Amino acid sequence: MLYHFVEITFENKILKKVEYDLNDKTQLTEEMQLKTFEEMNLIAPLQRALKNEQYKTPTPIQAKTIPVAISGRDVLGCAQTGTGKTAAFALPILNHLGQRNRKAVSRRPFVLVLAPTRELAIQIANSFSTYGKHLKLRQALVYGGVGQGNQVRAMNRGAHILVATPGRLLDLMNQDHINLDQIEMVVLDEADRMLDMGFLPDVKRILSRLPGNRQTLFFSATMPPSIDNLAKRMLTQPVKVQIQSKSVSVDKIEQKVLFLKRDKKQESLQSIVTADDAGQVLVFTKTKRGADAVARKLDRSGIKTAAIHGNKSQNARQRALDAFRAYRVQVLVATDVAARGIDVDGITHVVNFDLPIDPESYVHRIGRTGRAGASGIAISFCTDGERRELREIQKLLGNKVRLITDHSHSPSEQHPRSSMPHAKGSTTPRSTPRRPSSRRSSTRPFAQASTSNGKPKNKRKQRKGRNARLRIKQASK
Repeated sequence: MLYHFVEITFENKILKKVEYDLNDKTQLTEEMQLKTFEEMNLIAPLQRALKNEQYKTPTPIQAKTIPVAISGRDVLGCAQTGTGKTAAFALPILNHLGQRNRKAVSRRPFVLVLAPTRELAIQIANSFSTYGKHLKLRQALVYGGVGQGNQVRAMNRGAHILVATPGRLLDLMNQDHINLDQIEMVVLDEADRMLDMGFLPDVKRILSRLPGNRQTLFFSATMPPSIDNLAKRMLTQPVKVQIQSKSVSVDKIEQKVLFLKRDKKQESLQSIVTADDAGQVLVFTKTKRGADAVARKLDRSGIKTAAIHGNKSQNARQRALDAFRAYRVQVLVATDVAARGIDVDGITHVVNFDLPIDPESYVHRIGRTGRAGASGIAISFCTDGERRELREIQKLLGNKVRLITDHSHSPSEQHPRSSMPHAKGSTTPRSTPRRPSSRRSSTRPFAQASTSNGKPKNKRKQRKGRNARLRIKQASK
């Protein structure tokens, strides 16, 4: 059996020596998890920035990832949003660049971070600025939806770190504004989200331009087969870091489902937003038009509201996020474009105005509250037409969602707590009465289908009968 040793040091003192079995390279030894940031082998400027931000204890993903990444190993991280992944890869990257203290090279970055959305890319860039404020490092931010002029100028000046979305990055690479032949570290964040958004071909083309001798940090909330295959292509002898996603993201979130009619949704939302315990509220709708309609009605009722979705310009989306983050608006209404990567403190409530089709999206939506160990409230509206989506969510979370009937309904409209669609062949009673059959009994005389004046209800049958009588009359002549 072969072994590999990694030393964890701090201020030139060996704190721990961790032993790896080279025949089982995917598992991380529990001994390598450190309890405080001060125990980690981070350079002094980073330690100073962490103290300024009052960071003392790393989250599980940070405690497991940072020491391994600093040692130079590839990392395969599987953890939900809101667990501290950004710092888990940003700190090792800044540590690596800070130790070398090199000048940036025009159009040739040393580090590439790929993100699926503009909002997540901006958040990552902000994190690099926060943690690296005591380091003389440049970064460039490249994403679509805005003009490329400023991005091209930033790359021409030179950047140590490039944070980008795949589509715009490929555009600038094809125009020879960016060359990736000097990349030493690459991060793929929210890989499963990139797959959902159709970026996988772009990611593969970008990977083909990267040098083979590099360190790769790969993060995904889920691991479907396509993502697992991509990880195998990107990574070399990776250390696997897996955080139990459901317990991390939703255990401290109080989840409720409110059964109601569609025309009651807006009224119920307004009641939630104006309640005494409501602070910043994030509302999710299924469509862009729905997001605008909900935001417009809340705004008319005197509640400061902004909307964000794919049809908004990047500047408009950023202004809405900044206003929500600065508490200038209380409610942000969004489509799933904001379900991942929007890191806003102080969100007390997440409201699913429409249930998502994908149950995984539900987890990412409600993960916007209850972040970094805080508690939160997630309320979902469910109409009769959304029972299937609710059933899939309950399958995923193991019935952790508390079901509540809207008491504004009459008793005949209320649903029992099970409130699942009636399965074929089930012996349980239906929550709603069966509709009477429209088929006519063979023993019922035709006259019963007539109105009080004797005329048939069905005009089509009336016409057919009249035509048949005309044909008989003509044939008898």
